[in-house]
Amino acid sequence: MSVDIKVVEENWQTTRPTIRERSKFILNSDLFSDVKFVIGRTDGESESNRGRQVIPAHKFVLSISSPVFEAMFYGELAETRDSIELPDCEYDSLLELFRYMYSDEVNLSESNVMAVLYLAKKYMVPSLADKCMAYLENNVDPSDVFSVLPVAQKYEEKKLMDRCWEVIDKQTEEAVKSDGFAAIERSLLEAVVMRDTLSIEEIELFKAVDLWATKEGERQGLPADGAFKRRVLGEKVVKGLRFPTMKQNDFASVVLDSKILTPDEIITIIKCLSPVPTYPVEFPEIRRSSFGVNTHRCCTYDRFLKSPSADDSCTKWTCTLEFLMDNDITLHGVGFFGALHSSYSIDIAVMDTEEKQVMGSKSGEFFSNNLKCKAGCYNGFEVMLDSGVVLVKNTLYRIQAAVTGSLTRPGVNDLDTVLCAGVKFGFNHRADWRNENGSGTSSSELNYFSLSK
Repeated sequence: MSVDIKVVEENWQTTRPTIRERSKFILNSDLFSDVKFVIGRTDGESESNRGRQVIPAHKFVLSISSPVFEAMFYGELAETRDSIELPDCEYDSLLELFRYMYSDEVNLSESNVMAVLYLAKKYMVPSLADKCMAYLENNVDPSDVFSVLPVAQKYEEKKLMDRCWEVIDKQTEEAVKSDGFAAIERSLLEAVVMRDTLSIEEIELFKAVDLWATKEGERQGLPADGAFKRRVLGEKVVKGLRFPTMKQNDFASVVLDSKILTPDEIITIIKCLSPVPTYPVEFPEIRRSSFGVNTHRCCTYDRFLKSPSADDSCTKWTCTLEFLMDNDITLHGVGFFGALHSSYSIDIAVMDTEEKQVMGSKSGEFFSNNLKCKAGCYNGFEVMLDSGVVLVKNTLYRIQAAVTGSLTRPGVNDLDTVLCAGVKFGFNHRADWRNENGSGTSSSELNYFSLSK
C-alpha cells in the first residue's frame, strides 16, 4: 500500500488562513480521514496485495463536491465500509480528482487528462470536466487527435469535436499516420474518408485506410486479403476514395496490390487515368478541396469599429454581396460572422448576375467559433464549397445566403475596393441583410472570401 503519511505540525490551522489552504492540507492524509479508496484489482491472494494503492479521504469534502459521493456516503443506501475498492481508475488520476475537490486545483497532463475526464464525468464534477475539455482543445495535435475525437463524440462536446476536425483537415497526413488512426471505429473511418476538406494526397489516404483494414484483420484473427478488406471497409468507404485523382504509377503499384477493387472497377479507373475517353466512374473524380490549393482570404473590411452586436429577434435573414475583380479566380468558400458557439443553417449560392445562372451552391449546418484575422479576433464560421467555382474577371457576381440563426455582427470598416493576392476586388453593392419582416441594414455579415488564383 502507498499512503501519504504527514507529520502534523502543532496548530497547523493557524498558519493557513483560508479554508482552501486548510482543506488542501488534509488531501491524501490520514488526518480526520473516515474512508479509504483502494485502487487496483486484487489477484485473490490476500488483501495486502502489493499492486494496490490507497488514498485516504474525507466523506464530507467529497460529498459537497459530487452528488455521486453524496449518495454513496449519505444516501438511503449509504456505503458503510471504511475501505472502497475502485478497480476502474488509476492512482494518479483519482488523486487529481480529489485534489480538485479539496483545492480547486488540478495538474493535467497528456498522460492523465483522459482518465481525469472519465472520473469527472463519472462523479459529476462538471467544472473539472470543462477544464479537461479545455486542456484537450488547446493541446490536441495530429499524434493524438484520433484518440481525443471519439471521447469528444461520446460526451457530445461540440467545441472539442470541431477542434479535432480542424486538426484532421489541416494536418491530415500526420493524423492518419498516427497509431490512433489504425484503431478507430469503422464509423469514424467512414466519416474521414467522406470528408472533402482533408489536406492529403489520395494515395497516402488510401495507404492509411489499407493499413486500418490490415490491423482489423489482426484484431479479428483473420487473414487480411483483398476480399476481407473490402468487406470490413464497406462500400461507402471504398467508393469514397478518390482513385481517379491518383497518379497512374501510384494506382498501379499500391492500389492494385491491395486487391480491394473488382476487375471492372480497375478497368474503368485505368481508363479514367489515361487519355482514353470513358464514361464517368463510380468514384469521386475531384481532388479534395483543401489539398494542393494555395488559398487566400479576401476580407471585406480592414478593422473592427466596435464590440459585436446581436439581434436575438432576428433568427431568419438573408444577405447578399455583389462584386467583380480584375483577374480570374477560383472561389472556395465564404466566411460569416456569428454568435460564439451557435449553430447556423445556411443555404448559399454564387451567381453570375449577367448570365443569371448559379455557379455554385452549398447547404448545411455550421457552428460558430472564435476565429482570428488581421483585424483581430471575431466570432464566426466558414462555408466551404464542395468544389472551387471559377469566376471570370470583369464579371459581376453575387453571393447570396439564406441563414437561420442568431444575427450577430461586429461593427466593421467596410471597404469599397480590396487588393488580395494581386487581384483587385470592387464591391459596388455592399452586403445587405434583411430579416423575415423585410427590414435591413448595410452592415455586412459576409466577412471574407477564400480564393485561389
